[in-house]
Parts: sequence; structure tokens; C-alpha cells
Amino acid sequence: MAEEIFDIVDENGQPTGKTVNRSQAHAEGIRHRTAHIWVVREKEDKTEVLLQKSAINKDSFPGRYDTSSAGHIQAGDEPLESAVRELSEELGIQADPDDLHFAGTFPILYEKEFHGKIFKDNEIAFVYVYDKEVEIDNITIQKEELDSVEWFDLEEVYHACQPPRNEKFCVPIGGLEMVRKYLKGEC
Repeated sequence: MAEEIFDIVDENGQPTGKTVNRSQAHAEGIRHRTAHIWVVREKEDKTEVLLQKSAINKDSFPGRYDTSSAGHIQAGDEPLESAVRELSEELGIQADPDDLHFAGTFPILYEKEFHGKIFKDNEIAFVYVYDKEVEIDNITIQKEELDSVEWFDLEEVYHACQPPRNEKFCVPIGGLEMVRKYLKGEC
């Protein structure tokens, strides 16, 4: 399988006209784009978020709970089309573009060691909210990427991701804050 190619982007997430392959982007920390989709529901007067548990062999944050669905935006692709594709590939959710609500963008920047190798992440994440009904029993997870999915109380996850972070989660706090603002009508 050919290695993924990403657009190199500026601080606003706009392509610069140059590209980079995945391994180089993460070895050198070259800025690229990702699509983050947050599957949410209202249950018993609380907002819940569906989180995926990453497969143990993932190249970053193995075995930890993360955004409902997320993935790199391939060179030449648009964020919304990537979000629709990721939902389908990772969770088997067949969404129409109109089903996804754009909540904004935020930067992700970190350097961490996984599996004995340095992983540098420098992304602009495009955040979408999906609030259609989803039953876990109807989800088909991408076994290469995920171990499972589970519903969590959004506010409990938000508080667990504040310092000192509960290591069960690797959810990016910027994404959580954006989803909370979106759901409160602040975006």
C-alpha cells in the first residue's frame, strides 16, 4: 500500500501547494490537516460522546480513548469529504455531508515517544459534530485502527482531560472545548 500524502498547510489550515508523506510529516513535525468527527447524543439530560479505543498497535496513543472518528486529510481532498470518509471507514457510519456540522479548527502540536520511536504531530484539526442516532450494536469498527467504542458523559471526559490528565483518554482538549462551545451555541 502506498504511503499517504498530505498537503503541507499554513497556520490557518490552508494548503501551501507543497506535499509531504505521512512518515516524514510525523518524523519532522510538518504541519498538515486532519478531520475530527465527534458523535454526540442526548441521554437522560446529559450529552454523551462516542469515543474510540485505539488499537494497541497504533503509532500514537495505543489503547487509549480518543475522538469518535479522526483521520488525516489526504493531499487534494477537502476536510468535509475526509470527515465523511473517516466516519464510514472507522465506524461504518454512512453520513451525508449535510449530517456533519462544522464547529471550527484548532491546532495540535506535540512530540511524544510511542513504541520506542519519536512521533511529532503538527496538525490543524477540522472539527465536525454528528448528532444523528447511533447504536453501538450497529457500528462496524475498523479493526486495524480500533479495539472498541464506548459512550461517555461529555463533561466527565472534559474534566478527566484537564491536568493532571486521566491517562485512559488521549482526547485533544482543543477538540473537546470546541464541541462543548458548539453544543452550547457559542460557535
